[in-house]
Amino acid sequence: MKLFVIIGLRASVAVSGTMRWLLWILGLFALAVGLALALRLNSGYVLFVWTPYRAEVSLNLLLLLAVAAFALFYVLLRFLFGAIALPAQVREYRARRAHDEARAMLLTAVREFFGGRYSRAEKAAAKVMDSSESPALGAVLAARAAHELRHYEQRDAYIARAANLEPDDAAMRVITQAEMLLDQRRFQEALNVLKSLHEKNREALRLELKALQQAKNWEQTLPIIDQLEKRGGFDANQADQLRRYAHAENLRRKTLDKPALDACWQKIPGSLRREAEVAMTGAQCYLALNDASQAGEIIESALDAEWNAELVALYAQCVSSDTVRQIERAEKWLHNNTRDAALLLLLGKLCVRQELWGKAQSYLEASLSVEITYQAHLELAKLCEGMDKPDLARRHYRSSLDLAVALLGRKTVVRDGASSIPSRHVSRHP
Repeated sequence: MKLFVIIGLRASVAVSGTMRWLLWILGLFALAVGLALALRLNSGYVLFVWTPYRAEVSLNLLLLLAVAAFALFYVLLRFLFGAIALPAQVREYRARRAHDEARAMLLTAVREFFGGRYSRAEKAAAKVMDSSESPALGAVLAARAAHELRHYEQRDAYIARAANLEPDDAAMRVITQAEMLLDQRRFQEALNVLKSLHEKNREALRLELKALQQAKNWEQTLPIIDQLEKRGGFDANQADQLRRYAHAENLRRKTLDKPALDACWQKIPGSLRREAEVAMTGAQCYLALNDASQAGEIIESALDAEWNAELVALYAQCVSSDTVRQIERAEKWLHNNTRDAALLLLLGKLCVRQELWGKAQSYLEASLSVEITYQAHLELAKLCEGMDKPDLARRHYRSSLDLAVALLGRKTVVRDGASSIPSRHVSRHP
């Protein structure tokens, strides 16, 4: 049905066009007939007197001569103005043709670049630089192609040329240059380049964040993460993950300096201090400085907010003068985590430290009943050895060794399997 409607519309348009032409032709014929009749019925004449000469001309002939003279005068004027405007038209034509050729060359450069033919892309883009069609874009594209070809000196020359071509529009050049420098891990130079931008867009901030991460300048990454989150560069989860990582790395860099570590820890917002990743790093740093008390407080606060088995295992290393308080704290956690093997193992270690042998054995055996681990067998072996039960101690030592060897074997197989996967070397040359 739609096809018939479309055919009908096209036919009606064609018919209307034909009718217009017919009306024009009929109108012209009618005008010609009218003029012929008017001239035939007109018997007037015009008399020209120039003493001693006289000239008598038919009015119709005079009218025809006047029309012919006007037409000739009009043609002569058009020819004269056309001759005067001819050089400008030639220049405009040549400029238009050069513009079209430059645009075609630019499209060729873009097509060759994204097609992976970087050598051709560089040659085409280099020609665009000498034209009026986005010369700075041509220079940047040529620099990109030269970078992919590892022609770094030529790349830098193209970037310098782009700066001279369009000094006011620096964003495209600066972002491209910074990205290429980061690809070479020249992060400090990339940061210096990005500083030249007065107003940084989202891509510039993203590159600055990457450069700061490569420079391991974790403190300065935090305000960049905030800005990117506000501008939609990250969602809330990604931003929180990046903040946690930045805080953790910043803490690691302060491990050997207790005052700096304290100051860094105090700067971290309270909600992030209770995150498992940040709390784990903070506790490890304080343990490395032999400050088990502060490490224990960090872990306790984090576990109260969110349960984490790795933090529970680390809590066992926080040797305190008040082990009884630690046992009471761990037993409170046990009310909500009765089947947690790591927590039961922790309670067993704490009871051994407090010389509560029977209670320690109960917790360690309960941990083994939930999950068989070499750590629980090892702790039970030490406990049985201290309780003068050599046969039982040997049995637990053997079980611990077997589990440890099996675990080490699995890790070795996984690591060897991962290393045996052939790496894909993608050639970056055309």
